[in-house]
Amino acid sequence: MSHVYRVLTWGLIVACVTALSQGRALAQGPTINSDTPAPGGGSSLLGPSPGAGGEALQNPGGGGQVLGGRPGASVPRVPTSISTPSEAMRNGEAAAISPVQPITPADLPVYGSIAVPKIVDDEGPESGMSLDQAIEMMVRENLDLKGKYMEIPQAKADILTASLRANPIFYADAQLVPYGQYSNARPGGQTQYDVNISYPLDLTRKRKYRTIVACRAEKVLEAQYQDAVRQQIDNLYTLYVDVLAARGAVRFAEKGVEGLGVLHKSTDALFRKGEVAKTAVNRVKVQLDAAEVGLANYQEAYKRAKRAFGLQLNMPPEEAERLEFRGSIRDAFPPPPPIDELNRLALVNRPDIMSYRLGVDRAKADVNLARANILPDVYLLYQPYTFQDNTYQGLKSPTSWAVGLTVPVPVYNRNQGVIQRSKLNVTQTMIQLTALEKNVLNDVRQAEQAYIVTLAAVRKSEESVLPDAEMVLADSQRLFKQGEYNVIELLSEIRSFNDVARQYLDSLVAHRRSMLTLNTSLGQRVLP
Repeated sequence: MSHVYRVLTWGLIVACVTALSQGRALAQGPTINSDTPAPGGGSSLLGPSPGAGGEALQNPGGGGQVLGGRPGASVPRVPTSISTPSEAMRNGEAAAISPVQPITPADLPVYGSIAVPKIVDDEGPESGMSLDQAIEMMVRENLDLKGKYMEIPQAKADILTASLRANPIFYADAQLVPYGQYSNARPGGQTQYDVNISYPLDLTRKRKYRTIVACRAEKVLEAQYQDAVRQQIDNLYTLYVDVLAARGAVRFAEKGVEGLGVLHKSTDALFRKGEVAKTAVNRVKVQLDAAEVGLANYQEAYKRAKRAFGLQLNMPPEEAERLEFRGSIRDAFPPPPPIDELNRLALVNRPDIMSYRLGVDRAKADVNLARANILPDVYLLYQPYTFQDNTYQGLKSPTSWAVGLTVPVPVYNRNQGVIQRSKLNVTQTMIQLTALEKNVLNDVRQAEQAYIVTLAAVRKSEESVLPDAEMVLADSQRLFKQGEYNVIELLSEIRSFNDVARQYLDSLVAHRRSMLTLNTSLGQRVLP
């Protein structure tokens, strides 16, 4: 049995030397079976990866494997198909950012009747938060974006995993071991002890091509993250306009309460002179009380809008309620470029388009990887130690060495379906890119038309509708003071003016939204 101990000692020595001689990133851990999806293959918090469907059909005869040392939540995000042709590449459901619903015109309150232009031009305090500051803070602090950003360093880890070399295989055995022992009367053997090492040789450069696929997948993820930022900024746009609209609503409501308070005092003075009945005073008092209740509601709606805004910036509700904003809903900015230039900007800057363009490159890399996976690794065998026991014959026991090569013969191309699918995936991704580009151009056109229509509505209100309404209201107030209008007629005129003021503010809000929507459709801010 001393020979067995010698073999085991040799085996342990060779195994330790082999393990210690490997660099940190030059070998991968043992492969194990797992049904866990490989998130890096196309499914992530950022949604399906464009161009990742090239190896979605599992190759016959292969089992799923993980490029790592253990299964579970910590498995690598590189798809198994990057290293072997047998694993399915799986796409997950999209995890799109849910758009924030804006305040609808029906939710906006009835406004007051004094100094409308002055109210809408109020930009807030100089120290208030501007839209630029809010965007910068959101990109830095938004928890949803922080979670999605972690996909990028995980994808970089995928590149490391994909670039790892295969480990050598150590093997030791004892052959022709007798039950009992050999002798001249019971000849056999001779007993043989072997130590060998097999090293896989990647002759088709699968490691190179799977690293390229992982690198291109990481670039796609970066573009997808940029698109997630674009969508989140669009949500911030909506909340920003909501806050400004709510602030304007509070200002209108304050002026309404102020105006009704003046009217109540003047009506009460007329009552004391005997020029109007007590009923007129009561009617104005009822309207004033209703306006005060409405003002309290509008102030709470303003706080609610600020809390929703602060949530995007990862701010506590109490801190968000104390926010002040610097900005106006009135458009005092130069118009955007012509539609041809807008289309060019969108096709160049939209990150979702860039993700599909990069996805085409990734799909082409999948084709090269599928071709490389036609031939599995060739195993080079080196057997440095073989001991043959001749002691029972009274002869000297020799030692020897051996070398061998194991080459899979590709009589049947077991990867031809994957290659064909990868080629079709390139075409499919290019079709999806074309469809996306057309959708983006349509988005730009829609946003540009919305900008034009809402701007015309605002100008119409400012140039004729609002001045005419102010003139009618001023005449009604004068006639009331002269006794030619009763209080019911005056309140009716005030209500009519409020409807015009509300329509004007609605137009301003809609136009401000259209400006920011145009930015979103381009993937670039061309309007403040």
